[in-house]
Amino acid sequence: MALILNIETATTNCSVSLSKEGKTLFLKEDNSKNYSHAESLHVFIDAVLKEGGITSKALDAIAISKGPGSYTGLRIGVSAAKGLCFALDKPLISVPTLEALAHQVDCNDGIIVPMLDARRLEVYAAIFNSNYKEIRETEAQILDENAFVEYLYKGNVYFVGNGVEKTKAIINHPNAVFIEDKLPSASEMSMLAYTKYKISDFEDVAYFEPYYLKDFVALKSNKN
Repeated sequence: MALILNIETATTNCSVSLSKEGKTLFLKEDNSKNYSHAESLHVFIDAVLKEGGITSKALDAIAISKGPGSYTGLRIGVSAAKGLCFALDKPLISVPTLEALAHQVDCNDGIIVPMLDARRLEVYAAIFNSNYKEIRETEAQILDENAFVEYLYKGNVYFVGNGVEKTKAIINHPNAVFIEDKLPSASEMSMLAYTKYKISDFEDVAYFEPYYLKDFVALKSNKN
């Protein structure tokens, strides 16, 4: 039996799940537009453990959504996960954020493009087939009318994530299917984390860092 705590903080959705052998048992999340991670994350962790009737010591592993995504959100989630791993002497599992997001789409054909909003006309996007096999790794992609055109000509392309809103304003193609109001969730992490757990695909807790894809850029203050 593998009990895994899954933590997702890559976007505004602060999400925590408790899973058993890849099945989500309990889920707590707040997907409001305001970041609540610092206030809510540990409250949600305590809540799912309480609902599961277990203590943190009973966990077999901690899984974290590795990114890409919000710099601050990822830092908070990874710090919490690493802290638990150190305190409990449990292994750390990382789950690619866009891979988990792709699993929110259920389709029999075509491809899935999970995407997260980046700066200006950019999105962080990867491409998966209908069996969730990655066919193009994550990239920071500039959106224009020709974006993903080679896939759109072949069949349906399912766009999902908070990058959809600006994508649908740019891409106009009959094979484009826009799935709106979806954010990465700890619920879809459960099976992916369990798959890694079974083969002991663990991270080095001391050296693990989130996958930012791009360097963090701090804006200069206008104050003197």
